[in-house]
Amino acid sequence: MAMRLKTPERIRTFQNKLYEKAKGEPEFRFYQLYDKVYREDILAHAWRLARANGGAPGVDGKSFEDIEAEGLEKWLEELRKELHDKTYRPDPVRRVMIPKPGGGERPLGIPTIKDRVAQTAAKMVMEPIFEANFDDNMYGYRPGRSALDAVKLTEASLREGYTDVVDADLTKYFDSIPHDKLMWCVRQRITDVHLLRLIDKWLKAPVQETDERGNKRLTGGKKSRKGTPQGGVISPLLANVYMNRYLMLWRRKGKDEKFAARIVNYADDFVILSRGRAADALEWTRRVMEKMGQTLSHEKTRLVDARKETFDFLGYTIGAQMHRKWGKKYIEARPSKKSVRRLKEKVAKKLRPGNMEPWPEVAKSLNRTLEGWKSYFSHGSVYLSYRAINNYVVRAVRDFLNRRCKKSKLGLKGLSQKVYGELGVVRLMGEAAAPRP
Repeated sequence: MAMRLKTPERIRTFQNKLYEKAKGEPEFRFYQLYDKVYREDILAHAWRLARANGGAPGVDGKSFEDIEAEGLEKWLEELRKELHDKTYRPDPVRRVMIPKPGGGERPLGIPTIKDRVAQTAAKMVMEPIFEANFDDNMYGYRPGRSALDAVKLTEASLREGYTDVVDADLTKYFDSIPHDKLMWCVRQRITDVHLLRLIDKWLKAPVQETDERGNKRLTGGKKSRKGTPQGGVISPLLANVYMNRYLMLWRRKGKDEKFAARIVNYADDFVILSRGRAADALEWTRRVMEKMGQTLSHEKTRLVDARKETFDFLGYTIGAQMHRKWGKKYIEARPSKKSVRRLKEKVAKKLRPGNMEPWPEVAKSLNRTLEGWKSYFSHGSVYLSYRAINNYVVRAVRDFLNRRCKKSKLGLKGLSQKVYGELGVVRLMGEAAAPRP
């Protein structure tokens, strides 16, 4: 997890002025921003942010350590000069495939560090302007907001009676955003031609793919007409800008009142929570998304009566739960079975047979994973999930250490106390939830 860095006062003051101008004058279009992107203090802070986020090298193979060894000040000055002289050209984006929670793989783009720093600088300039316009129920990749906030609002809305739910699923949202329509949205607030050209260059950066034989090939490039690569620093902001088009149209057309509904959005995930008009809200949304070049999955998008059923949203299962003791249904959120299973898979990977690190290092790494998971999955009914994970961790640790032990082996008696005691593993603790009216 990346460390939080304090924004320098001068930059924060500049960002506040941009936000206040954008908020106070909704029709104003910013026409002189590009020179701020290569401002020395902004580029230097962009480097620190990129460095804190870490990540693998791009197509040039250069790591953060490599750049620092060669001379960071010189490197930043060269980047600043390229941006100033408008000779900057993005490198191809290295594409890797990562497993999806529900099976299959999704593409992840890894820009070079130079491009990550440049994108971070541009984001620092652009974000305050668009923040002034973003819908209140948009939670993804925004300062001071989180996925857990979205989960809490969803649960609270259900309890307020918004139980007729559209559980929406967009097909390949990031990959299918049309460049022309996205840039139209950007130009509603920014008209600086040089900054617009910079964004267009990132959107059309070639993608380097490697096949099973290790052969590399480039795709996309100047002919590309859609998609903003997941993994790029600027991509989440641009994805939000485009999604906000749908949310603003929803507000402008009064659909929240017409459908007695509210939307909770996080990046490409969203739910519509209604008082009996979910089917109408879904039909309207499907038409709008088609005009925006997006597709709602017919297989995965569904209508849910949260008084009787549940749905998964941002790692949580939300909706009607049955209390085991009293047999009473109540609306609650809990970690989803998929989320619990993914954590078990991560634990198993850390405790794999080939891991020869000393136990203290293994325990430290294991604890980081457990604590990170708990920091997010700390809301709602967590007791059963925590218990299942604790039991799994005990068995996994026992098997891991028994494989190493040449003489005596760990048995079951007192094992839990040993794992969560002298072996130093973090135990997830949570109270059983009481039913709610």
